Amino acid sequence: TCWLTWQESCSAAAAGGAPYIQLNGSGTIQVSLVVNVASECGFTEEHYKDLQQLQRDFGPYHFNVLAFPCNQFGQQEPGSDKEIDSFVRRIYGVSFPLFSKIAVVGTGANNVYKYLAETSGREPDWNFWKYLIDVNGEVVDAWGPKVSVKEIRPKISELVRQIILKRKEEL
Repeated sequence: TCWLTWQESCSAAAAGGAPYIQLNGSGTIQVSLVVNVASECGFTEEHYKDLQQLQRDFGPYHFNVLAFPCNQFGQQEPGSDKEIDSFVRRIYGVSFPLFSKIAVVGTGANNVYKYLAETSGREPDWNFWKYLIDVNGEVVDAWGPKVSVKEIRPKISELVRQIILKRKEEL
């Protein structure tokens, strides 16, 4: 098993491999929250604000939000990748990784999302599905859009705390 960033993982998954989410470019072990996002959804404002707060509080060394724009639910992400990026950075000050627009369900679903759905047993049925990934690349849990980011924050905090404690022990 090789340890990849999500960017590298997406390429590996597209080639038929399983995605792993452990290491960022600096080789730091991370927890990730993978989210399918949309700019014109009723959940957009609350989720983007809370996701950015998570990124500010826990990232980028031990945690990252990984956002995947998707236009499959209610056609609520109609813009180009460039338009989406500009909008979320200007309106919500997003600093977490924002990937190119993808399909998350159906025959054209991105392999990363196929992996997440298969391993969690939960497939997105709307925008802002959230998958929490631990340092071993395992899906810890998955939540739909009605579960707020604030509600899952304690789980993220605990996983990040475990990383920090382990690093302190290693010193």
